[in-house]
Amino acid sequence: MSDRDETFARIRSALAGRAKSPRPEYDDGASATRVGPDLLAHFKARLERVNGRVFEDPSALAAFLVERGARRGYVDPSLAPLVRRSFGALTLDATFDRTRVDDYAFGVTRAAGAIAETGTLILTDGGTSRRLGALTPWIHVAVLERTRIHATLLDAVRQLGDDPNVIWVTGPSKTADVEGILIEGVHGPGEQVVLVVDGDSGLDRGVR
Repeated sequence: MSDRDETFARIRSALAGRAKSPRPEYDDGASATRVGPDLLAHFKARLERVNGRVFEDPSALAAFLVERGARRGYVDPSLAPLVRRSFGALTLDATFDRTRVDDYAFGVTRAAGAIAETGTLILTDGGTSRRLGALTPWIHVAVLERTRIHATLLDAVRQLGDDPNVIWVTGPSKTADVEGILIEGVHGPGEQVVLVVDGDSGLDRGVR
């Protein structure tokens, strides 16, 4: 057993048998943002404010990747049939090879949901085939079902379920730690892209 395995084994042992704290109740009137009936339009507007991009046409997304010079990437195996038809000019790896992480210019993974109020994506371990596929390439493409766009943060929290790891993503990775200057692409993807699909795309099959 490696030092890492031993450390995690001790943590699991220490946590075993502990009851989880109950999920808190939230005030329905706590949201300060009014969201209209077109959740996609509101989500898109919010995401674009923080330099994110939204596509509804896989072919347009493929053209965008080619324009960026991003010709090789990782794709969630369950999403491969959806994008291969339009990504013919690109090389897609359905298995993430950690030894070749620098070869992946983009990563295509599933989004568990999104929040129109803030333009935020929700990534979970249960819904993402490989977390590294979402966080290490310069361009992250999150495939999002239109019906999984929540109006507000509170709506999204109520639907989180029991996934042990949830990542909230609002636009590209960014920091302003150095001299107060905003820099993108420091701790994660430098470009956050969303491909919105309808519920009949087959994404509902394989959601864990």
